[in-house]
Amino acid sequence: MSVPVSLVPLLAGNAALALDELLAARTVWRAGQGVASVRGGESTGHAALDAVLPSGGWPRRALTELLLPADGIGEIALLLPTLARMTAAGGRVVLVAPPYIPYAPAWQRGGVLLDALEVVDADPQQALWAFEQCLRSGACAAVLGWPKTGDARVLRRLQVAADSGDCCAFALRDRRHALNASPAALRLEYLPERDAWQVRKCRGGQVPAHPLQLAF
Repeated sequence: MSVPVSLVPLLAGNAALALDELLAARTVWRAGQGVASVRGGESTGHAALDAVLPSGGWPRRALTELLLPADGIGEIALLLPTLARMTAAGGRVVLVAPPYIPYAPAWQRGGVLLDALEVVDADPQQALWAFEQCLRSGACAAVLGWPKTGDARVLRRLQVAADSGDCCAFALRDRRHALNASPAALRLEYLPERDAWQVRKCRGGQVPAHPLQLAF
């Protein structure tokens, strides 16, 4: 399947981000302004997780990172309640260059409407371009990507694109990146030894001290 959305031109690779874009993406702190806890996020469908997140769920217009020890450890199941609700409400969900061919019956059993699910097949370099353009398009409720890069500038562009396109961005990445700084509004790492998710960063709130075990 291909994505029937209009793509806008990619920003020049070496161009500096405009200050207003940085402010809109909340990657710059304004002197004299405290950090307010803002509700109104997209419910994760997991009450224990919603309870510890400042927005009460996945942050809207923002980048969320899921840091994983391997593919297929439950990351899609974690997202399915939200994606199902989005497609039921008429939203479009896009998967950009997933590492495996999505198994349609499993997505359908998870409640996702297949007519609203699109898959983009691209090589790693083009996948980053497609990820950003889908986020910016304003045509998507959520976009999932699997970026391999550890470049914070790339992630910042995705954060800005999610904000400008009013979209939820999910970057599924190797957990080795957990030690690197990131502009993402929310970062969750899966701990296989505890079968639990640890919040590593949550913009606008305190990071929970203990990992969460979630039943799917």
